[in-house]
Parts: sequence; C-alpha cells; structure tokens
Amino acid sequence: MSIAVVAAQMALGFASPAVAQSALSGETIRMSRAAGRITIDGRLGDEGWRGATRVVRWYETNPGDNTEPPVANVGYLTFDDHFFYAAFEFDDPNPSRIRAPYADRDNIGDGYNDYGGLILDAGNTGRTATFFIVTPHNTQYDAITDDTSGEDSSPDFFWESATTITDHGWTAEIKIPFSSLRYKPSDPQTWRILLYRNYPREYRYQFFSAQLPRGGNCFICRSNMLVGLERLPAGGHLVAAPYVSAARNEQPRGDLGSPLVSDGVTPHVGLDVKYTPSADNAIDFTVKPDFSQVESDVAQISANERFALFYPEKRPFFLEGVDLFQTPIQAVYTRTITSPEWGGRLTGKSGGIRYTALVTEDRGGGSVIIPGPNDSSLASQDFASTVFVGRAKREVGLSYLGVLVTDREGRDTASHNRVAGPDFEWRPSSSDVVGGQWLFSGTRTPDRPDDAAEWTGRSLASHAGLLNYGHNTRHYDAFLQYKDVGSDFRADVGFVPQVGYREGFGGTGWTFRPTGFVRRLRTFANVDYQVDRSGDLISRSFFPGFGMDTRWNGFVQLRYIDDSIRAQDRPVGRHQFGYIAQFSPSRRITQLAVNGTTGQEIDFANGRPGTGTTLNVSARLDPTDHLDLALVQNQRWIDVDGGGGHSSRLLTARVSRLRGTYTFTARLFVRGIAQYVSTDRDPALYTSDVTPRSATLSGQVLLAYKLNWQSVMFVGYGDDRELSDLDRLEKLDRQLFVKLSYAIQR
Repeated sequence: MSIAVVAAQMALGFASPAVAQSALSGETIRMSRAAGRITIDGRLGDEGWRGATRVVRWYETNPGDNTEPPVANVGYLTFDDHFFYAAFEFDDPNPSRIRAPYADRDNIGDGYNDYGGLILDAGNTGRTATFFIVTPHNTQYDAITDDTSGEDSSPDFFWESATTITDHGWTAEIKIPFSSLRYKPSDPQTWRILLYRNYPREYRYQFFSAQLPRGGNCFICRSNMLVGLERLPAGGHLVAAPYVSAARNEQPRGDLGSPLVSDGVTPHVGLDVKYTPSADNAIDFTVKPDFSQVESDVAQISANERFALFYPEKRPFFLEGVDLFQTPIQAVYTRTITSPEWGGRLTGKSGGIRYTALVTEDRGGGSVIIPGPNDSSLASQDFASTVFVGRAKREVGLSYLGVLVTDREGRDTASHNRVAGPDFEWRPSSSDVVGGQWLFSGTRTPDRPDDAAEWTGRSLASHAGLLNYGHNTRHYDAFLQYKDVGSDFRADVGFVPQVGYREGFGGTGWTFRPTGFVRRLRTFANVDYQVDRSGDLISRSFFPGFGMDTRWNGFVQLRYIDDSIRAQDRPVGRHQFGYIAQFSPSRRITQLAVNGTTGQEIDFANGRPGTGTTLNVSARLDPTDHLDLALVQNQRWIDVDGGGGHSSRLLTARVSRLRGTYTFTARLFVRGIAQYVSTDRDPALYTSDVTPRSATLSGQVLLAYKLNWQSVMFVGYGDDRELSDLDRLEKLDRQLFVKLSYAIQR
C-alpha cells in the first residue's frame, strides 16, 4: 500500500480541531486594549501598562516537572490599534550572576544565558508559532517553531524591545507590529501564547506560563489560549528595502602565487519588497537581490566523508513561512538557488490551507549534487534556470495533509527536474505521531558529460517515499522509520544526496529523572539498516548508549557504535566509542564542548579498514560583557595497514577557527574571523593520485551597524590563501565590500 493511500485513509480518522486543541491548551488569558501610550524604554511606568493583563502563574518545566519556580516572574500583555505589547518583571536574588553578554541579533546562547519573552501563535494553529525573545542587555532573538519541523532562527521580523537590569532582577518591554504577524481575518481574534524565561544557574531552569506535561508529542499545542483581541488591522502594510553595495575583488593574474589583480569596483543595486494585502497573506518580490554571505559558513571537516555537507539557509527572501519548506524528505533546499536575477513569492492562508509559491530566475553558479547509493559527488552548475516551488498544507487539528511541487527548467540546456507528491502527519493521541511523504521525480539531465558522467541528456524517472512513527510517554519513547528511494530519483531544488536504497531505522529509550548532580538520564538503543536496490548491504549499525543533563548546565552522552558500511565494493566493519560533553560553568566561560568518536575507522577513499579518531573541541568565552570569543578545533586522523603489519597514518584533517566579536551596543559590532583548514595525506597509501597536503587560510573583518534587520550598513574585508606546490600559503583572493540597505515602511 502506498504512503499516499495511507495518508488518505488516516485523514478520515483525524480528530476535530476543536476537540484536539482544546483538550491540550493551557489556561485562557484575556487581554484588554491599552489605557494609554507606551514608550519602549525598559521601564513599566507608562499609563498604557495600567490595566494590562498580569500573568503571575508560571511553571518550572525543567528540571522541575511543572513545579513552582524558585524565582518570581510576572508578564504583562496589552495591545492598541497597531501593536501587540508584552512586558516582563523577572526577579533575581543575585543580579550579579545574570548572564547577558552583548551580542548580535539571534546570538543569545544555547540555553546558557539569561533571556525571556513570548512565543506567539497568532494563527491559532496549535502547532506553529514565532519566538520574540530578549536578553537583559536587549539582544533580540526571533525564530519560527513548528511541532513537526522544530525551531528555525533564520527568519527575522520587525519589532522593538528595551530592557533594564535592576537591583532585584531585570525588566523587558516588547512591541510587535501587527504587520509582522499572520492571523486570520476575523473579529474578535483567538490566539495562543506562551510566556517564557530561561534562567541558567547551577542547572538550566526553564519557566513557562502553561504546563508542559512530560511525554507529549507537541509543544505549541500546550500554549495558553489568548482572547480579547479585537478590531485589529486587516493588512495593507508595505516594506521596501532598497540596497546599494560595492565590492572590489582581487585574484591572481596567473597561477597561484602570481600578483593579485583587480577587475575594479563592482557596484550592485537591488530592491526587496514585501506587501501584506491582508493579515494572513504576504507577497515578496526582489530584483537583483544581494544574497552574499557576510560570514564564513560553520566549518565542517569534509575529508573522508561519503555525502555532501548541508549548510543552513540565511537569506531573507526565502524565509517567509520557512516552516512550509520543511517536509520529511528534504526536497526543498533553497541554497540550490545560487544567484537569482529576480524572484517573486506569495505566502498565506486561505480556506484553512497554508500555502507558498516561489518563482525565480537563477543565473547559476556553484555546484549541484550528483547522488548515489553509497556516496555523492558535485558537478558545476554554470547554466541558468527557472525555478518554481509550490507548497500547500491543510492543517486538521494537530495533524495535516500537504503537497509539494518543485521544478527547475534549464534555460539553455533543455534540461529539467520536476518533483511532486503528498506528505502528511497524523497525531491520533498526545503520545503518538505518524508521518510520511511520497514523491515522484521526472528529470532530463543537461548534455554536459564533461561536468558529470550521468549528464548525457538522458531522461530519468523514479520515486522517494518515507513513513515514520513516534511514541513518547513520561518515561518511554520509541520511533520507527522506513525509507525507499529509487536510483533515478533527483531533487535538484532539494538536498537528497543519497538515492537507490531502502532503509529501516528505529530506536527506543527510557528516561529517569534523579536528583543531585544528574537531573535527567536517558538510556537508548538505535538500529539502522540500508540496502541498495539489489538487496546488497550499504550499511548497518547498532548504537546503544545514554545521555544526561547535569550540573553547570551540562549535557553528556556516551555511546557504543557497532556498524558496517560499504566502502567501494565491499562492507567494512568497525567498532567505536562516541561521546558528547558540553558545560557552561560561569558567566565568563560560557561554554566548553567536546564531541567525537574513536576506535576502528573506515578508509572510504580506498575501501579498507583502519583505526582513527574524530575530535571536535569548542569554547566560548566572554572576558567582558562586550567581548565574545569563540574557538573551534576539529581534527580527524586515520591509520591503515602500511604493509608488514605496521600501522601508517593515512590522513590528518584539521579545522581551526577563531571568531572574536566586540559589540558596542545592540546595534553596532565589529567581528573578526580567522579560519585554517588543512589535510595531510600519505600518497603511498592511496590507490589514486592525491596531493600530500592541502590547506586554506581565510580571514574576515566586518563592521556592522543595524537599525533593524533590513536597515543595515556593512563594511567588510576578506583575505583567502591556499597552499601552493611550493608549500606556501599564497594569496588566492582578496575582497573589500560595502553594503547599505534601508527599510521603508508604510
């Protein structure tokens, strides 16, 4: 039976929205309109706060189980004709222990800093909401969270905040334009809300305005109902953000090591426009958008990897309703759209169906993934194409049915890739969830055999399917997943680096909650089995272990790995010990982390066993509240039989990265990054020709001033160097760029 048929049958058993959502929601909060003006200054003495709804009932959900918080928290809620307001009074018996270094937007720390705010579900979906969070020094964090796809901090929104640290804690004020929210065209409104505080001391304490029972399969569904909102704006908001940038790039005149020459200053002018014709619909349009990155991607070791590496999307145009792009199979990965000439997009909700449709002209550049059953490769994408993505999602209570369509049409190559199919998620109870997706693809490859062996202008057609089940209770959890991907399946607008296989994956765990140094302990055992279309083994693995939350905001995981993976034409077994440990011991040493594996290893390039270690070490230090230092040292080494029973070093790969940021205010910072990536190899141990050593050294300096996320000034300098045959780091390129952008709102 196909997944599509299963989805249709399950739709008949969906619980009604009213029953499913009301049974899980927290206490109802009733709002009233502000009695007067509110100025966002971090102080709560304005007339508008008098008569605002006070929320004084909070619950400690971690490490406690919906218990009384150890410190007092009070929230205030009100609104006027244009804005939603929230304010907070957070008590602290020792304000000198508050952890709140100054930082750029969204960099509030992974749970090890103080922050608080609200999680707002303006559409009353019971599954998707927006974070509006601030630290005591007014660093803002906003994100989309969805009970299916999780949290994504890539999107940014227009909103204001101010904070004040007092002698008994700290206060915050938040002002959100209704134009930044998407809600139904009804009056009065019913929304959902969670008020939230993160309070890291000996342990990471988390407080919410609603109870979050352990063992449930959803988060936003537990929100407080929010009523009393009426006569809200119906839309008609316009934001135009023109930008101008200039860049000067220098590259070697000839071979590596020759003098750098410049093509001169290259100016760019572009425009981003967002129009909200109604409160739950948005239209985006961009002309020659500036999609350049202003910071290096997070470094990842690529040596001895089988599949292409994934990097997150950060570009604003793609981020309206970003949760709609998240499906069980990653068939949409907008970083495959490398250099748009223009783009247009419509996102909204109509008749209970959320949707988005995107079309863009991509000038090409970068690389495209050529997937296989055991590994993937990259081919140059130096041709233009037209890209379309369409997505619709019908939410029924806490479940949904969806459909996805993508299309990439090569403009000059007569090539295309078209993907379409349904997906679903069914939550029959608060402990169980079933989900899946079924996709069909039709492809005609470019006639470019010099770029990729399979690019001969041939036609390909195949499928990809996934079905999963999860069960979660107070102590016990389990999950199962089955995936079937045909050999000729392609998703050129997605991230599907492996095709031509069937996979079964499952696991189970049991959670204890002791007292003392360890506050949560979960034991687990996971299994995974992959075969190709002929039934031959690709990989199998078994990894039991345990993880625990500890004192000093710590997390530790230890696991044993027993697996076998095909390397070239035969499976190679290995036994490894894996580990993760991270702690946040103080305000100044905000994070120390180490993770990796050691034991037997597989030499994928030459198809043989070996031994090796992967070790990733990182630290985050705040010598002052304004200076932040982040250090990364990742290393991998592999030894193989060099002959005569003696072990020899096959390769050593390293990534060293130092990032320093000095934040003057919440709007102004300067950041410097130095990153060194190197790989040392022994050519005598390889079956093909390899270079003995490769290395790159890159550096960046960025000065940034931000009025808001679209009104910015950047001045940046970059310098990249590469190891030459003379074993010298020669200049590879040099860049200087300036960008000015200003958001005009009406």
